[in-house]
Amino acid sequence: MSKSLTQCAALVEAPEDLDEFNRFVFEKSWGDGLPVIPPTHERVERMLRHTSRAAAEVVAIIAPGFGAATVQRIAINAIMAGCPPELLPVLIAAVEAIAAPEFNLQGIQATTNPAAPWVIVNGPIASSLGFNCSFNCLGQGTIANATLGRALRLVLQNVGGALPGDMDRATHGQPGKYSFCCAENEQENPWQPLHVERGMQQGSSAVTVVGAAGTLSMNTHAKDSEDLLRAIANSLGHPTSNDYWFGGEPWVVLSPEHAHILSRDGWSKAELKQRLWEASKMCAGLMAQKDFVRTQRIRGAELGTINEDTLLPISPSSDLIGIIVAGAAGTHSVYVPSFGISRSVTREIKV
Repeated sequence: MSKSLTQCAALVEAPEDLDEFNRFVFEKSWGDGLPVIPPTHERVERMLRHTSRAAAEVVAIIAPGFGAATVQRIAINAIMAGCPPELLPVLIAAVEAIAAPEFNLQGIQATTNPAAPWVIVNGPIASSLGFNCSFNCLGQGTIANATLGRALRLVLQNVGGALPGDMDRATHGQPGKYSFCCAENEQENPWQPLHVERGMQQGSSAVTVVGAAGTLSMNTHAKDSEDLLRAIANSLGHPTSNDYWFGGEPWVVLSPEHAHILSRDGWSKAELKQRLWEASKMCAGLMAQKDFVRTQRIRGAELGTINEDTLLPISPSSDLIGIIVAGAAGTHSVYVPSFGISRSVTREIKV
């Protein structure tokens, strides 16, 4: 994004009483249904001290309303979400990432699918700012995870204009549209962490945003890597999946226990991706007829003639399968199906 400047956000008179303030925010459609923190001038100034970027600098243009996400407007939404001030550089990087063309924010914001940005934090900043990568890392209980994911949602809504039932046309939505954020458990990861795999330095910090369609718990007590991979691959294939319709970017969150089994048996991450890609191919005939015809049209150029016996790969290539290690003790891993027509984006966090 260029360093062009835009007018700073205007001051708005609002009730001082917190209950009245939250009613005011609800009437203005500025919130997400949960109580928000008033973004007073003093709070905004305090948060802006955590970045060297100008308050009026445009970080990104946010679809579908194409509002200008200035540093100041990002800070305002971060305060409303309850973010500690030191999270501002992480949120700025996440906003930069969702605006990348390959992420397809326009599609994610306006779709009827339950698509939501999932933020993955890597590097030293994850632990120093208290991001959870362990027990319940995709759930509640951690200020950094909860407020950062929520702040990104408020930016998408208040700057991008994606109000539910208006430009946000999600049929059901999903809980991840409130907040969907975790850190990778790099200490338990036997392979390179995600941001290093994507070309960044080991000591750097980064965020990755994923267009996620939900989560599926994969609970298996398999202790043999071949058996474990077969069970995971069979869990990925289902005939109502955007990943198979479009050739998507599915993600697997391996628990430390499952990652240890696979590493113990000598699997590299690239080999895991290739095996999952091959073993998760799904018979096209399992799809509903209209979905089958749609897949023929969408993926014909990629796969050639598609008939009911065709084995559809979940993504155009194995390297589009994302794998991270997160969570704590237990025999659970997680499948995160993708929106399908979106690609994840990684951006460095500049403190």
